Amino acid sequence: MRKILLLAVETLFVGALVFLLTIYNLFSTLDYIARDKLYQVPRGIKSDIKIIGIDAATLSKYGPVQTWSRGIYADLLDVLNVDEETKPYVIAFDITFSGNVNEEDSRLAQAAADHGNVVVVSNLLYSKKAETDQDGIMYYPVQGIVLPYEELMNSTYTGFSNVAQDRDGTVRRMIPTETYEGNRYSIFSKVIYDRYCAATGITPNEIPTDMTGRSIINYSGRPGDYECLSMADVLEGKIDPRVFDDSVVIVGAYDPGMQDDFNVPTGGSSQMYGAEIHANIFQSCLQGRFAINGNPFLLGIVTAVIAMMLHLLFRKINVWMSAILLVASIGVELFALVTINNNGYAYSVIYFPVVLVLSFVYSLGVHYLIETRKKRKVLTAFRKYVAPQIVEEIAKKGDFEIKLGGENRDIAVLFVDIRGFTTMSEALEPEQVVEILNEYLSLTTKSIFDNSGTLDKFVGDATMAVFNSPFDLEDYEYKAVCAAMDIVKGGEAIEETFQKRFGRSVGFGVGVNCGPAVVGNVGCEFRMDFTAIGDTVNTAARLEANAKKGQVLISDVLYERLKDRLEVKEVGEIPLKGKTKGVFVYEVTRIPGRD
Repeated sequence: MRKILLLAVETLFVGALVFLLTIYNLFSTLDYIARDKLYQVPRGIKSDIKIIGIDAATLSKYGPVQTWSRGIYADLLDVLNVDEETKPYVIAFDITFSGNVNEEDSRLAQAAADHGNVVVVSNLLYSKKAETDQDGIMYYPVQGIVLPYEELMNSTYTGFSNVAQDRDGTVRRMIPTETYEGNRYSIFSKVIYDRYCAATGITPNEIPTDMTGRSIINYSGRPGDYECLSMADVLEGKIDPRVFDDSVVIVGAYDPGMQDDFNVPTGGSSQMYGAEIHANIFQSCLQGRFAINGNPFLLGIVTAVIAMMLHLLFRKINVWMSAILLVASIGVELFALVTINNNGYAYSVIYFPVVLVLSFVYSLGVHYLIETRKKRKVLTAFRKYVAPQIVEEIAKKGDFEIKLGGENRDIAVLFVDIRGFTTMSEALEPEQVVEILNEYLSLTTKSIFDNSGTLDKFVGDATMAVFNSPFDLEDYEYKAVCAAMDIVKGGEAIEETFQKRFGRSVGFGVGVNCGPAVVGNVGCEFRMDFTAIGDTVNTAARLEANAKKGQVLISDVLYERLKDRLEVKEVGEIPLKGKTKGVFVYEVTRIPGRD
């Protein structure tokens, strides 16, 4: 119940985190970067959108732009419109012409009126203090507008050049229309587009906006992608005017010193001039490629539900499946968001993947802790049965998986029993019997572990041990015999102590055999015992039953494997219960080199 409750809390937390991050966009700067990479993929610019740049060469020839006579712009209009058949559809000046300067103002206004294809900019003046409209949406009201001088405004079309910069200073959005003193004004690029549509006879598209009146700019190119021709070259006749046939021409700053460059999503470390930004917006108008911010509550709910389901799966399935699911889920989300953006709605990108990664890492950590705890339990259990050095080696390698059920292994089996235990227990107090029993069992356990054996079980005053199970053990037959001799010799060493204290002495009889056996978990679901069964085990028990005090008896099979390493004495054949043929037995008298 506790695990279920914890999992429910985790799952709800994951969902709530995705939802809250999405609706409040708490890491908007990072999200903007992700959106730029995902949504703002340059799709190629139109070659009939051209920029005439006031570049370094133009400034060098004509001086600072603020010192120019407006007759220069009139000359530019005359050059571009020299042939009625090849003149541009629209000539747009991203240059502020506010206030009168001199008599050349009239010449520019007249040239614009004569040609009828000129658009100029105005600039909106926004309040620095935000206000809230009747729907509770915050906005910055327009407090004023800087318009072209009256004569020029009467002979041209006007649009404001303001674009919105996000908190990181990047131009991603625009406000297509604004209202000031009852008059409705359109953005410069939209006015260019409307004039282009009027000239070509097509029906203009409307720019979609969100609840704040903004629209996201889908950039078509990077800084410098649109063809830019130096204004000086055009004025000097170095550029054939027919280059601008059936084109839209935007005239604007193209030098860093004019401070009309901005960070844009497709710019990387480069900035984009205002004229290029308006060229991108104009192309988006032509292609109907705008997006607005989608409803964050909708995305928050959908991604929260999906994130909760995925978290549950992360907790249930293995790490590799979780990793595949993580990558696939993020990939599907990104693909879906790009598709939705291409259809006009932009949503936050980072929150679902970030929370999903955190969920995966958390689940990975939980899986690791659970596995570590399981391993620790198994190792703790092994320490009761297996030699400590084996346990340490297992812990280092992490290789201690035991197969459920059984497996066939070749093992050595040792049985040891206390001779005279029943008689002794009748003559002594229970506490004394237990003390003697514990002392002898401690000796047998230590001897088994010192020789890398596995303690299988205690059966009253008897002990069973196996070698080469559950883990592979080199020279396990020899080590089993060594353990048997250590038990016998250890018993001799402590026999005198108990004779003095209790007036009684006991000894060990040991039987050792080797051969195939079935090793594994034996029992039922709620009570299992890891042990070995088979004729090899039964024979070892029979050898122990026939061993006298201080004797180590081994089978002929074991003797054949170790005959060059042991000194033995023939005992003869002993019968085996249930078998017609007995087993020939040897008594181990000495192990050379271990005296």
